[in-house]
Amino acid sequence: MSGSDDGRPLAEGSRGHRPLDLRQLTAARVALGRSGAGVPTRAHQRFVLDHARAREAVWTPIDWAPVESALRGAGFDVVPAESRAEDRATYLRRPDLGRALSQGARERLQGEKPDDGAPCDVAIVVADGLSATAVALNATPLVLGMAERFAARGWRVAPVVLATQARVALGDDAGEALGARLCVVLIGERPGLSAADSLGAYLTFDPRPGTPDSRRNCISNIREGGLAIADAARQIEALAERMFSQERSGVALARDATPPSIGDGS
Repeated sequence: MSGSDDGRPLAEGSRGHRPLDLRQLTAARVALGRSGAGVPTRAHQRFVLDHARAREAVWTPIDWAPVESALRGAGFDVVPAESRAEDRATYLRRPDLGRALSQGARERLQGEKPDDGAPCDVAIVVADGLSATAVALNATPLVLGMAERFAARGWRVAPVVLATQARVALGDDAGEALGARLCVVLIGERPGLSAADSLGAYLTFDPRPGTPDSRRNCISNIREGGLAIADAARQIEALAERMFSQERSGVALARDATPPSIGDGS
């Protein structure tokens, strides 16, 4: 390992090539430098800014109006829901309350079941989770991308649920209330110091309250700079198809021999 003229650590390059700045290879907090026994002022300021962004993502209330407007404008039926956590502080202190629908929300969703009594194939739940920022930036385009692929397969999709103060397991409650065979929860992930806008997608076959996490599959880090929206939609479709075929999800789901590649344009 060698150093640059300004003291930044450099990775050794191939013989005859200029060494690479490690910071060009990752968004992680590496090669911060040193000033005496601490880090340089600029690195400390970046840390303070990233920490503030993470706190903002967790504490800022979600504004559902733009999301709902965009989804309704695209032809979706949308139904609001909320967990049993009455406010943000309670939600953060009591994860158990965020995992279940309020009684009013459950009754609301049960009223959205098809009149013909036939079960829908997929329920999509958009949950604020721990990052309103992630939902605001990524949820709508991902729902649109997923729905296009689901429609091409002829899957029946329930009204999109917009869930406030929600944890992943709330999708089990919502999926059962809607009579769905499969539930996809799109949720703001816990922000880190290198990304506060990451969206996660959790898929559960045969959702019902009490479902263990071992029966879920997760696609994470959906954001600009992470997993692209189009690639996430493609992976969600592939996972859902396997779940319908095998009638299971989570650790029991057999691997596909030829998983879809990222960015193949299919």
